[in-house]
Amino acid sequence: MRSMTGYGRGLCESDGRSVAIEIKSVNHRFLDLSFRMPRSFAFAEDAMRKQIASCVSRGHLDIYVSYSNIRDDSKTVRVDAALLGAYMKAMDLLEGLPDDRSRVNMAQLEGVMTVEEAAEDSEALTAIITEALSSALDELNAMRLREGRNIKTQLSNYIDELERVTDSISERYPQTVKEYTERLKKSVRELIDRDIDETRLLTEVAIMADRSAIDEEVVRLHSHITQLRQLLADEEPVGRRVDFLVQELNREVNTISSKSQDVPITNLVIEAKAIIEKLREQIQNIE
Repeated sequence: MRSMTGYGRGLCESDGRSVAIEIKSVNHRFLDLSFRMPRSFAFAEDAMRKQIASCVSRGHLDIYVSYSNIRDDSKTVRVDAALLGAYMKAMDLLEGLPDDRSRVNMAQLEGVMTVEEAAEDSEALTAIITEALSSALDELNAMRLREGRNIKTQLSNYIDELERVTDSISERYPQTVKEYTERLKKSVRELIDRDIDETRLLTEVAIMADRSAIDEEVVRLHSHITQLRQLLADEEPVGRRVDFLVQELNREVNTISSKSQDVPITNLVIEAKAIIEKLREQIQNIE
């Protein structure tokens, strides 16, 4: 199990070129990538997306790329001969002034000489980017895995608490039927002050028991709890499946709440809802 929150950095240097990549990830329903990198790296974005998708299934990732090239052929200087000629012609019109047209002075005229980045070797650059990104992803996933272990421990504790509450609800339910029977007998005696028709009484109790039966909901709660434990042991990303199961847990608990009129069970349901909410908060960060 991995968290969706993490940070990783990778650096690769080769033949005068240096690429540094930083990745920050936070929660997101899907895999959402945001790149901050030199425009000259646009050709590599698609390959980087595929490389990231092979290692990360979901989360919002900010990818920062910095690049340095100190090779002798990394830059070229261009001379605008046409502009220089125009300057020379204009200077010829400046009669009576000293003529100091040295190469240094001419080169300092605006626009005459410009420095341009040389065309990059895309194949060599792709290899460096791939290696730097791989290192950043390894570090990112190592951190996400550590965070995931902490979340897994917390989730396991919450699941144990929920199972305890579910067992208490299951144990309490038969007692609710017995207590309802006694209350009904007492009420009937007080109203009619005579012997009770046991057949009629049992019929009323049976109707009440059927309407408030929560056996199926309790069985499904136990089933969902078992599935949750199995998912926590899975090495693959399970965030979406865990999220679905927590929704189902909440559904079953709400059904028990609507069926039962028993105060102790109602209190247990409130406790179960609080635990499920804690589960819901934690699973928002599971990949």
